[in-house]
Amino acid sequence: MLNAVEKISDEKIERDAVQIWKDCLSIIKDNIPFISYSTWFLPIKPAEFDGTKLKVYVPSNYFIEWIEEHYNTLLNRTVNQVIGESGKLVYLVLDEKEPLTKETTFTQNIPEPKEVKQTVEIQKEFESGLISKYTFDNFIKGEGNQLARAAAYAIGDNPGQTSFNPLFIYGGVGLGKTHLIHAIGNKILEKFPEKRVIYISSDAFTVEFVEAIQSNTVNDFSNFYKSMDALIIDDIQFLVGKEKTQDLFFHIFNALHQNGKQIVLSSDRSPKELKGLSDRLVSRFLWGLQTDIQPPDLETRIAILKNKSETYGINLSREILEYIAHNITSNIRELEGCLVKLLANASLTNREIDFDLVKRTVKEVSTTKQVNISIELITKVVCEYFDIEENKLREKNRRKEIVLARQIAMYLSKQLTKSSLKTIGLHFGGRDHSTVIHAQTSIEEMILSDLKLKEIINTIKNKIEMTAA
Repeated sequence: MLNAVEKISDEKIERDAVQIWKDCLSIIKDNIPFISYSTWFLPIKPAEFDGTKLKVYVPSNYFIEWIEEHYNTLLNRTVNQVIGESGKLVYLVLDEKEPLTKETTFTQNIPEPKEVKQTVEIQKEFESGLISKYTFDNFIKGEGNQLARAAAYAIGDNPGQTSFNPLFIYGGVGLGKTHLIHAIGNKILEKFPEKRVIYISSDAFTVEFVEAIQSNTVNDFSNFYKSMDALIIDDIQFLVGKEKTQDLFFHIFNALHQNGKQIVLSSDRSPKELKGLSDRLVSRFLWGLQTDIQPPDLETRIAILKNKSETYGINLSREILEYIAHNITSNIRELEGCLVKLLANASLTNREIDFDLVKRTVKEVSTTKQVNISIELITKVVCEYFDIEENKLREKNRRKEIVLARQIAMYLSKQLTKSSLKTIGLHFGGRDHSTVIHAQTSIEEMILSDLKLKEIINTIKNKIEMTAA
């Protein structure tokens, strides 16, 4: 019976501590900037209250030194107001084994972090910025995003502990970069709800930094982001040309990386293509994994359309899905826009979704110039220019002129069509995707120094476009 009484008493002590600390936070929040409040007070967790002493958990000794130096008067006034003149605040350090010697600041019994998780209520009063609907479950996997998705999923399972830190995802507009990085954050919070995860665009980050300069709270701004377990920044290319923001982000990046915290970045270009970004930032972006997202192939576009149409509650035939997927190839956002427009047209005209309506909607939505450039056409024009039989490009022929023509055809197929590397390789005698990559790289390197070759390729390209128009 005595044990039951003691258990009830302990629970009451914990509940009292939680309520008292909440009362303290409500006063503190009204007296300092929100970013200072988020950085220095939200990480503090209540432990117990014995009638006069409120014991709280803090991350480190340094944390206490900063608080006492900058907010000691506010804390004393707050504790006296909530508890009374005899009230005292006692700190328990979670991460450090050696407590400070001041008895009024620390106790000698440092709790184990595992025990703390069982007794401390998770409390986060800052917006993560994550969009909950973006998850791995509704992200359609395809050939163009396999590596990016696999790395993102691994990070969601084990943030900061993989070799993918930072993870740098790049690619064109509307290909799913934002969906994927939100999915990482949502998975981290699902598996580790106690972690501090934040998503922000680089534009919003810059705006907050400018406001921090104006309010003289740059240190608090920096420390807030350094306190995160996972920092996710979208469209990092917009830091280009913003030297002061780059400088601050460099220090935040270093602090997070050194402490094993996860960094996820997205961009419309690879790190090396971000001209105007400091070399030291680019070098750090190259520390982890850089992976691109390619436009979805036909099968992936069909799967995306099927998934989205089911979400909207409509059942489209395979023929209609294939028609839309064949005609809208640029990005996922345009595919989704087509479905929304299709629903709107059907609703406004009060008619069933048939091929005529689909064709009209596709024409209204598509921003891509409809030209019939195919790998077959490219092969035909290349072979005509070099006076080579088309089947020679599919054979295992190593003659210099044949190899060059094949590489140019592969290069232009990648440039002028939405075909995947695998599809291009199959058209040229079932070659591996790595052969296509090698061809593209070889041609890109050659045209940098060989102006005549560059002119030849431009001539071929113009002929292809004129033939397809």
